[in-house]
This record gives sequence, structure tokens and C-alpha cells, in this order.
Amino acid sequence: MLTDDISRSGHATIDCQTVITSRGVKLPDDHRYLSDRHRKLLQKDNYESKEAEAALKAVKSSDIVMELGGGLGFMSSLIMMNRKPEAYHLFEANPALIPYIRAVHRFNGLEGIDVRNAMLDTEAAEAANFYVRNDFLASSMADDLGDANGGVIRVEQVPVLAINAVMREIKPSFLVCDIEGAEARILPKADLSSLRAVLIELHPQTTGQSGIQAVFDVMHAHGLTYFPRASEGKVVLFKKDW
Repeated sequence: MLTDDISRSGHATIDCQTVITSRGVKLPDDHRYLSDRHRKLLQKDNYESKEAEAALKAVKSSDIVMELGGGLGFMSSLIMMNRKPEAYHLFEANPALIPYIRAVHRFNGLEGIDVRNAMLDTEAAEAANFYVRNDFLASSMADDLGDANGGVIRVEQVPVLAINAVMREIKPSFLVCDIEGAEARILPKADLSSLRAVLIELHPQTTGQSGIQAVFDVMHAHGLTYFPRASEGKVVLFKKDW
């Protein structure tokens, strides 16, 4: 039996009989974190497939990667294992996911990934509400998304960091962003000048057309151009160095 003892938010132990391998990334098959749908997607290498393919095309070994919305730790593991960037900084708001992310990194022999339980916003705050949904990958800062993802099952108080302070601290060159619609509010007010590329999943069902336009506008303002060869549907890549 595989175990990984990590003290965090009531889930101190990642405990499973088997490991699922997806695109070479090993993930503990723990039912608390993987639904049947997630499991099937992982087994068929279809989990976050558009993001995975774009990241493998675009990330360089010289990059400092910053990820907003760490999910299962799949993307960070995939990128670190295959592209070996200079540094990786991951921010995940759902505290219950932190032990699983760290377990995934450990099972894949990855060290040195900076994992923080925090939300990023335009201004720092001691804590803010984060709405955890039955489909935890659809959890977000918004409380008005209806019941499409199983509804809100609990509300967590999560530290909030000012995005521009974090950008100055890390100086990332590559941003991976999947934050369930918050991108339309946060990114237009962020200083993206250190970035050479941004990989983002858009959420038009949440942000509407104006939110999508706001994201494209801020990318254009920072010299980041839509890169069609690595973009598909809601997953879009913006680059400076074509």
C-alpha cells in the first residue's frame, strides 16, 4: 500500500492501493481526490490534454514557471519531468488539494517545487472565501455558479496575496493559469512584463465575452500575442517569442 504522510487540512495521509499513470505522471488512486471521470480521463491520457500538449510545446528549461490553480499537481509534474524549468511556483486555493499535490510530486521524484495554499488577487488580504464544489476542480472564488458542478459543499478561508507583489518576488517567465473565471478580473490589473508566454484556460461561461476580451487586451498590452498553433478552444497560448 502506498502512503504519503503530509499534515494538512484534515487529509494527513494519501493512502491508496494503486497508482494511475498518465503521460508518464504517476498519481495516487485515492478516491477522495479522483472521481470516476477524472480516473478515466487520466487512464486515456485525456486529462487536461490541451493544456498538456501546449505546455510541452512552449515551456523551456530556462523558464521560471508560475501556476495559478494547481489542481491535482498533474501539470506541474508533467512540466517539471519533461521540460525541467529553472523553477516552479504553484498556487492552489483549495487547502484540501495541497497534500495530494505534494504527494503527486513526491511519487514522481520531484523536489523543489514551491507549493502555496493561497489565492492571488489585486490586493492582499488575511483571508477570503473560497467556495469548494462537489467537483473540486471547479471550485473558485465565486459563489454564484449554480449547481452545474455539484454545488458548494463548504467554504474555506484562504489567504490572499497581491498578484503584483508575487510577480515582483518570483519574476516568472511562463504563466500557467486555470482559475475558473477569476482570470478576467485579476490578470487585467497585473503587471505581466516579466512573462514571455502565458498558457491559460478561459471560462467564457463565467466571464462572458467582456471577460475574454479583457484577457486578450491585457496580453496585447504586454506584447503577448495569441499563438494559434498551440491553442485550441478555451485553452489559449500567448507568446512574445514566436
